[in-house]
Amino acid sequence: MSKLDQYYSTKKALEELSAQLEKLESDSELKKALEFQDKLQALMNEYKKDANDVMQALGIDSSAAKPAGKRAGGAKRAMKTYRNPQTGEVVKTRGGNHKVLNAWRAQFGKDKVDSWLQA
Repeated sequence: MSKLDQYYSTKKALEELSAQLEKLESDSELKKALEFQDKLQALMNEYKKDANDVMQALGIDSSAAKPAGKRAGGAKRAMKTYRNPQTGEVVKTRGGNHKVLNAWRAQFGKDKVDSWLQA
């Protein structure tokens, strides 16, 4: 893409985004939400409170309101120990993506290596 094409496509995208922004700014629901947010922030600043304090005052568990997808420090995976009977080498891992373990699986087969799992 030439610089001129890039310029015009970027300019067009900017104009489209500006139109979307103007449409949002004229939305009465957004205006009310922004006004509420500003007033809430001012109130929090006045009383020197943060979002966690507000949630606690409302009876909301702040740990339950954390974004999904991140591990909350729950139980770790169990440590698995594999012992190669031919060499006596020991591999300890919490997951299945271990370099040596994968090499063993490629060489001896998954079923055979899984039989090496120590209790």
